[in-house]
Amino acid sequence: MAYVLPQLKQQQIIHLLVEGNSIRSIERLTGVHRDTIMRLAVKIGGKCKLFLNAWMRNLKLRHVQADEIWTFVGCKQGNLDRALVINPTMGDQYLYVAFDQDTKLVATFAIGKRNKEVAQAFMYDLADRIISDAPQLSTDGFNGYPSAVKNAFGDEIAYGQIIKEFAESPQPGRYGPPVMVAAERRQITGLTDIDPYSICTSHVERNNLTIRTFMKRFTRLSLGFSKKLENLAAAVALHVAHYNVCRIHSTLRMTPAMAAGITDHVWELDELLAAI
Repeated sequence: MAYVLPQLKQQQIIHLLVEGNSIRSIERLTGVHRDTIMRLAVKIGGKCKLFLNAWMRNLKLRHVQADEIWTFVGCKQGNLDRALVINPTMGDQYLYVAFDQDTKLVATFAIGKRNKEVAQAFMYDLADRIISDAPQLSTDGFNGYPSAVKNAFGDEIAYGQIIKEFAESPQPGRYGPPVMVAAERRQITGLTDIDPYSICTSHVERNNLTIRTFMKRFTRLSLGFSKKLENLAAAVALHVAHYNVCRIHSTLRMTPAMAAGITDHVWELDELLAAI
């Protein structure tokens, strides 16, 4: 008979994963082999993806901000073998996140290359989840967004881009961000004019910090990067599900799912695992 991890041990492993621990650190803490941990993470992450697909529907969101956060699978794009350069599952990958400014809800996400095809699929998925009348959407200056938003929403969304300019001088530190010197805000679509200063991506960019804090695979200068795209997708789905329904947001004093009216209470981890 195959050995099956006890339920409490499985919950302990998932709890450590959503708190930002690496696979090998969980192996040391629990005594469970890393391959078993990874198989459990992929299984639970896949079920979380189905859970999010079913629950994140009919959303009434006022202002959604979209952004991409960089990571890589296997190795960075510049270090790939020539035969693997065209492989879409290896090298640089981007996590596209749709983040609601008011409720802090992650409405949907997509993983892939930073190109128009992935941006289009991401926007179609977002449009399928929102039922608000004339919502607002803000993104950065990535040129794949305007046509993707137009195809997915038409003119029914007030969409604007914020294009930031950075100084050409050296960065303030070896890994410090460049200094922003200007920002241009443009309204791309919308039946009515919107306040240019409401075009903003600050909230979704702050959420990028949460992602890098609680997902080891996004931590820079570490060995926690993903070796398979499947593992990365599972980790993201697990994080988003836990973030939306289990984690109390410090500014809301409730979970994003509660603020969005999806649920009326804070979910415990065992409740989430039972639901999926």
